[in-house]
Amino acid sequence: MSDKKQFIIVMLVAAIFVGWLGWRGFEVITLNQHLRSDSVVASYPYQHRVLRVDGDTAVMSSLRSHDMSTRDALITIFPSMRSVNENHRDWQRAEREFAHVQARAGDVVLSTPGISRVRWELDANWYHLSDMRQKAQARR
Repeated sequence: MSDKKQFIIVMLVAAIFVGWLGWRGFEVITLNQHLRSDSVVASYPYQHRVLRVDGDTAVMSSLRSHDMSTRDALITIFPSMRSVNENHRDWQRAEREFAHVQARAGDVVLSTPGISRVRWELDANWYHLSDMRQKAQARR
C-alpha cells in the first residue's frame, strides 16, 4: 500500500474519531441546556448537570453518594441549616425539595431520546469549590 493511501486511511479514521467525540460533546451540551431550561431544576441552588454520556446512560452530577450524606449536601447548599435539627420541618422540607429536584433533573434527561438510564456521580469538584469559597469569605 502506498504512503498516500495509508495517510488517507489514517486521516479518515481520525476524522471519524473526532466526529464521534464532537457528537458526544454536543449531546452533553444539549442535555445540559435541557436542564437549564427547566424552571424547577434551574432555580435550585445546586445545578445538576450531565457530565458525560456512556451509550444510553447519562452520567449526572449529584451531591449525594454512599460517602456523602444528604445532611452534608444540604449543609453545604444552605449553611444556615447547620444548626437545624433533622426532625425540624424546615429540614424535612429541604430534604424533600432536594430529592424532588434531583429526581426532576433525572426525568428531564431521561425524556431525551437515546437516554434510557441515569447514573449519579458525586460532584466532588463542586464540594471543593464550595469549600474554597467559604474559606475566602471567612478571610474577608
